[in-house]
Amino acid sequence: MKAIITLLFVITVGVTAQAQEAKVAPVLKMETKEVKATVVTEEAAEKETEVARLYKFKNSKIKKALSFSTKRSKSKIA
Repeated sequence: MKAIITLLFVITVGVTAQAQEAKVAPVLKMETKEVKATVVTEEAAEKETEVARLYKFKNSKIKKALSFSTKRSKSKIA
């Protein structure tokens, strides 16, 4: 009995949902604006210069410092 009532309720709600008229939303038009690009001068580019260093040798001091390991990262033998 409970299953029949539930089925009828679901069908009724589905039919009433489909019977509703769909309201069409008005179409909105977008306004477009033109923006011109600015050119960066050479003086501004020179001020923001960053230095990147490459090391030839595998055992350089910085690479050793960056590849440190802690006591907890070592495996323990049981």
